[in-house]
Amino acid sequence: MTDAATLINRRRALTLLGLGTLAAGLSACASTAPNALYGIQAPAAAAAEGARKPVQVLVAVPKALQALDSSNIAVVQQGPVYTYFPQAAWADQLGNVVQTGIVRTLENTRRLRGVGMPGDGLLIDYQLQTEIRSFELNVSGSARGVVEIAARLVNDRNGRTVDSMVFRAEVAAGGQSADQAVRAMNTAAGQVFAELAAWVISKV
Repeated sequence: MTDAATLINRRRALTLLGLGTLAAGLSACASTAPNALYGIQAPAAAAAEGARKPVQVLVAVPKALQALDSSNIAVVQQGPVYTYFPQAAWADQLGNVVQTGIVRTLENTRRLRGVGMPGDGLLIDYQLQTEIRSFELNVSGSARGVVEIAARLVNDRNGRTVDSMVFRAEVAAGGQSADQAVRAMNTAAGQVFAELAAWVISKV
């Protein structure tokens, strides 16, 4: 075989090897991609009727432990030990999902002049800072969706804390599938968001 023919055969072999590696990589990506993405619904009405308040509230991105600070849907056993549903995920990072849920809940009350996120260009009066302490399917005992959020309301004009509060809700899941888990967490989150919104409105 000539040197030219040998070189051509080597190039063909390398090309086939590269295509095989690429195909394997794409197959691996496809096998690990979630089959379903879930969001959180905001309550339609979260506070009693009343006069609209002439204030604007900024909702910061919630803080969270690294175990919760992702798009993975957490399952918690005793310890706590964190695992995740393999073929399901939140539609975004959990902090972003929760932030959006809080903003929409506050907007749905129609009690504030404005509600927004960092970068929205609001001239804000108050800042709502939160920490996600629990947002999971807890399977120690009966399976249940658990949502716990610590909140702090800060006067943006002087930097002083107006008040702080922890909100928590648990809802029976009725099973341990991803659909059952998300349904229970959605209900629990709705309760927490509604209580949180009512609390904010009572403080501003």
